[in-house]
Amino acid sequence: MSAPVTLTVVPPPQPGQQLSTQDAATYAEWFACLAEPMRVRLLHAVAVAGREVTVGELTAQLAISQSTCSHHLRKLADVGFVQLRKERTATLVSVNPTCCTGLPHAADAVMGMLGPRPCCPQDLPADVTMRALEPDDWAAVRRIYAEGIATGNATFDTTVPDRRSLDHAWLLGHRWVAELDGQVVGWATARAVSTQPTYAGVAETAIYVGDGFRGRGVGKALIHRQVTAADAAGLWTLQTTIFPENRAAIALHQSAGFRTIGLRERIGQHHGVWRDTVLLERRRTDDV
Repeated sequence: MSAPVTLTVVPPPQPGQQLSTQDAATYAEWFACLAEPMRVRLLHAVAVAGREVTVGELTAQLAISQSTCSHHLRKLADVGFVQLRKERTATLVSVNPTCCTGLPHAADAVMGMLGPRPCCPQDLPADVTMRALEPDDWAAVRRIYAEGIATGNATFDTTVPDRRSLDHAWLLGHRWVAELDGQVVGWATARAVSTQPTYAGVAETAIYVGDGFRGRGVGKALIHRQVTAADAAGLWTLQTTIFPENRAAIALHQSAGFRTIGLRERIGQHHGVWRDTVLLERRRTDDV
């Protein structure tokens, strides 16, 4: 039996570069292998088993002949999605571990998710002023927090945290408010995700815009200040979670270089209803 094939993770293209012909051919071979539904079903069956499975088990599970099963498994093994191992008269099948990163990486590369991403919005409103949060702003900040809660799609919180809790959680140097005509109309902040030194440069972010001021560029001004300040301070990763229904917030974060990491299904209950969240992440623009 041939040696296992490794799915090579190809580095993403650099700014201004296109996907190379060789990389495109490699990815096309992977995708072509999965163009056959039976191979997708076989790969799924092996993956969810969580252990080596025999060809006999797969034929019984999918109600196909042994010759059909063996044919498709050889195709999957040639590309590198599965590994085949002989034990006496049985053939044992397992998922190639590199498949778990190689295939998603290929999809992200082809869809442009690994290429250069925008730093932040540039068409900022001229009438919105950004500044650091001051002690006198807390009443406005908590009012805007309550207005976000009232939308039903901003947070799992059902009541506004007290000032002391917010002050303790929010990172110094990463607390911003937006003013319009001298009134605080939005805020942005970041909090540490862990006390471990390894994650010192990773922060979870939040942005809230007051009722009656959404759609006027306040969010753009806030996220611009938030991410540029984070970059300057050496934070290498920003992450945030947003309800899928909050499309405006997702679009805003994408405009600032955030990319979708995944959907967290039924992650928590909100007013007795299980809700999903979208996890987004932004890496510092000069990060390697």
